[in-house]
Amino acid sequence: MGMYSSYLILWLSLLMSCCAPLSLAIHQHKRWPIGGSTRFYDFKVQTLKVTKLCKTRDIVTINGMYPGPVVYAQEDDRVIVKVTNETPYNATIHWHGVRQRLSCWSDGPSYITQCPIQSGQTFTYEFTLFQQKGTLLWHAHVSWLRGTVYGAIVVYPKTGVPYPFPTPYEEHILILGEYWNKDVVQLEKQVLASGGAAPPADAFLINGHPGPRYNCSAHDYYKIDVVPGKTYLLRLINAALNTEHFFSIAEHKMTVVEADGEYTKPFATDHLMLGPGQTANVLMTADRPIAKYEMAMGPYMSAQNVTFQNISAVAYFQYTGAGVDSLGLPAQLPAFNNNLVVKTNMDGLRSLNAPASLPLEIDANLLFTVGLNVDKCDRAKPNKTCQGPNGGIFAASMNNVSFVRPTISLLQAYYSSINGHYTEDFPGVPLRAYDFVHGAPNNIPNDTQSLNGTKVYVLDYGSRVQLVFQDTGTVTTENHPIHLHGYSFYVVGYGTGNYNPSTAKLNLVDPPYMNTIGVPVGGWAAIRFIADNPGVWFVHCHLEVHMSWGLSMAIIVKNGQGPLETLPHPPSDLPRC
Repeated sequence: MGMYSSYLILWLSLLMSCCAPLSLAIHQHKRWPIGGSTRFYDFKVQTLKVTKLCKTRDIVTINGMYPGPVVYAQEDDRVIVKVTNETPYNATIHWHGVRQRLSCWSDGPSYITQCPIQSGQTFTYEFTLFQQKGTLLWHAHVSWLRGTVYGAIVVYPKTGVPYPFPTPYEEHILILGEYWNKDVVQLEKQVLASGGAAPPADAFLINGHPGPRYNCSAHDYYKIDVVPGKTYLLRLINAALNTEHFFSIAEHKMTVVEADGEYTKPFATDHLMLGPGQTANVLMTADRPIAKYEMAMGPYMSAQNVTFQNISAVAYFQYTGAGVDSLGLPAQLPAFNNNLVVKTNMDGLRSLNAPASLPLEIDANLLFTVGLNVDKCDRAKPNKTCQGPNGGIFAASMNNVSFVRPTISLLQAYYSSINGHYTEDFPGVPLRAYDFVHGAPNNIPNDTQSLNGTKVYVLDYGSRVQLVFQDTGTVTTENHPIHLHGYSFYVVGYGTGNYNPSTAKLNLVDPPYMNTIGVPVGGWAAIRFIADNPGVWFVHCHLEVHMSWGLSMAIIVKNGQGPLETLPHPPSDLPRC
């Protein structure tokens, strides 16, 4: 242990000395991202009365649809979405996976790039799907509102450009979600006030339907009718709030051809694990006997001592000719803690084409620990408000810093040089060196306290970045789906245990290009990207309760030279706090 700690301290000190950019990468996008066509959408944030699980309640939706409307476009299209808030809640929309080239003001995370759209207000998002195609998603990005406010983004190739796989007979969107019988905005407030864990979802959903395994849901299911012998493209999206999920189809294999909106080398699998925010396109051929088959989603829970919903949501894949009332053949899901399936999925992901912008030399070499903390109880009513382990308060952090939400948007504070809302001292490497996975200090809550602050890390324009996310065992090791706004990144490596640069195996040939990476339970994941999009970009765990506890930070990418490398001025209708 002592030798390991000494080695790690040496390595961290070397990283600290090299975090200033040594040289800047040449910027490759020297034209303004002007759209081919312009797609207009009108989003009204509205409440909708729904009856599920034997109960009726109001939920927040877009245009009274659950899931919300699909945003359709083609590569390089301009998208303009007018959002009008007709509810009493604050709202924003994040366009998850859209790289927002020179359009940071339209990214959507509340208090990061904008203040919320308040009740009765309107804000228009404008962005270009510059060199992007595939399946992405949009969702609310304030409180836990995205529990019901979400939908698909489908970006087709340019006219005349075929898919790099056989053209499917039909395409279908399948959105995985979670449902609570409670108001999700109030639920977040209750969880934070309690200091304890979040309750499990009351149900899992596929396209808004729980399926017949839940009470009062015998007919509340989603179904796809298929023709025997035909091949279908399923656009899978995980829009769940607090759980990662497995997905399987009874007796059918899936061939993955795209992940997070980027083509992959095809690989076949029986089971797929998607973390919240992740998407995958899979081909599935109806080549089994005529029948009705289950499509099922169930939990992947890698953490210890966490209560979770364990009833699967079920939809159906029904062949033409199968009896309408026939029982669906059951789908087999992996055990909830099957880490091997998750690793096998990740091992199968490879970019279809050679990486166009993968940095081979690195200017900023960063290591961020990710994990949970337990803070000491400092509240007046400990029994009610300090319900974390050993009477503490749950928190979460990156590099042991729990993010504190500012009172105005970071982007506005940065752009207008308004002091006092953040500091530029987020550590590029952990402040303490130890065996992060096996030797983490976990004498709860005496030495698991996190620092609190609105700290950002600043990158020069064009910096070539390697960022290693390291899971910690301070409270429990678990898989964390980490999302980087404003960029996709190459996942060049991952493994179990502590990241060791001398032994880590990196893939610099065909790494997958993603926007959300599941950091392996008790392990690490290394990503690379070129910081060539100026603005303020949120980095966070996509398990919503972890983000509420502080498992997030922000990166500022400074302006480069000239208008094509400079953050534009804010739109005139930008909401005010």
